[in-house]
Amino acid sequence: MTNWNNTHTLILGAARQGIALARWLSRHGSHVILSDLRSMEQLASARDLLADTNVEWAAGGHPIELLDGVDVLCLSGGIPLTLPIVQEAVKRGILLSNDTQIFLEVAPCKTIGITGSAGKTTTTTLVGEMAKQHFKTHTKQSAFIGGNIGDPLINYVDQMNADDLSIIEISSFQLEQMTISPNISAVLNITPNHLDRHGTMEAYTDAKARILEFQTEKDTAILSHDDKGAWNLRNQVKGKLLTFSLNTLTDDLNGAYFHDGLLSLRDGNAYLPLMAREKIKLPGAHNVANVLAAFTIGHAAGFKLDDMLEAVEDFRGVAHRLEFVRELRGVRWYNGSIATAPERSMADINAFTTEPIVLMLGGRDKDLPWDGIAKLIHQRVDHVVVFGEAAELIQKAVSAVGGAGVDVRRAGNLKEAVTAAAEVASAGDVVLFSPGGTSYDEFKDFEERGETFRKWVLELS
Repeated sequence: MTNWNNTHTLILGAARQGIALARWLSRHGSHVILSDLRSMEQLASARDLLADTNVEWAAGGHPIELLDGVDVLCLSGGIPLTLPIVQEAVKRGILLSNDTQIFLEVAPCKTIGITGSAGKTTTTTLVGEMAKQHFKTHTKQSAFIGGNIGDPLINYVDQMNADDLSIIEISSFQLEQMTISPNISAVLNITPNHLDRHGTMEAYTDAKARILEFQTEKDTAILSHDDKGAWNLRNQVKGKLLTFSLNTLTDDLNGAYFHDGLLSLRDGNAYLPLMAREKIKLPGAHNVANVLAAFTIGHAAGFKLDDMLEAVEDFRGVAHRLEFVRELRGVRWYNGSIATAPERSMADINAFTTEPIVLMLGGRDKDLPWDGIAKLIHQRVDHVVVFGEAAELIQKAVSAVGGAGVDVRRAGNLKEAVTAAAEVASAGDVVLFSPGGTSYDEFKDFEERGETFRKWVLELS
């Protein structure tokens, strides 16, 4: 839909996605109702943000009668499709949409979409830095970076021109209802995550695969060669296929790869040596994979090699993603609050190859298996501090592996966990805060959790 004048739209969820979309739709002539579970008093700051619009508010729930007269129902990222009002909308034949879908429908420029169970924010941010470097010499063009990170790009779509570029991080929550794909779509990996929302790995994979489903033969898909979940989607690619790998690629595959300490890129008969591994300032093999993905995406977008190299060499990572916080008495503290699944925490552990690790695990469980990380803990971790709602579950998983050598301590909340980790850590250790669970048992999101962790660590003396 590109003409919203005199339409009636209901938006569920008044977080940043819902607010951004409500503002844009209202300015483009739609009659908007924004519904949220919170009370009017709790929504005061959100209402202030839309005070200059004619958006109507429905607080305290999502009653079915809100659907009367509605043309389109738009869901913010945290709204499940199983909600009664959503199911009723489907029965009535009301269109479902969201801010990313609507952005892609009206965006005048080329679009890059990046998804994956892990690494998508780091990769999206790095591709954004590459684009900024590239456009320094093209002053009439601009790069816009956002989506599931930063600002929803619907905030900026009216400023965009045909020669611009938008780079979007897209979550499975957004993808599961979308019927449009970016021009360049990248799937970094598909590992168990958000099963509390999607129910099964099959449903979760299907949601991720939608980023490819609506591409054409003119578009480009980029899939990890090393991740089974992503590479299994290759038969769904309609246009050009590129890949990336931590190993040498066979001659029939094009993309970026790592071999003998060197990152390289091949596309047909063209071969480009990119850079040595030691020039990447991010720890861990998974971050080498993220850089390879970014090079592949940047190549597909037509970025100059020098611009991509400069962006990678200057890149220090993203907050809450193996973010170095401080060194205190020989102990290095890292903030990995973004790790809201055990698989993500395992990648963080593997980023440190020799250092003794004090691991902080906890938060709220997402119905994901902990046995894999429990086995890795017995191989790589000396001390574990568990905290939050999932503490008992994690402790049982670690104990079930058996064997000696892992000290497990239990804390009631994150602050107690920081204190416990400080007590057990000694010079030469890494304290790795990589929770494996969500933040919602104690904090509003992983960012608040990470910022609070950083604050408490900096207060240690």
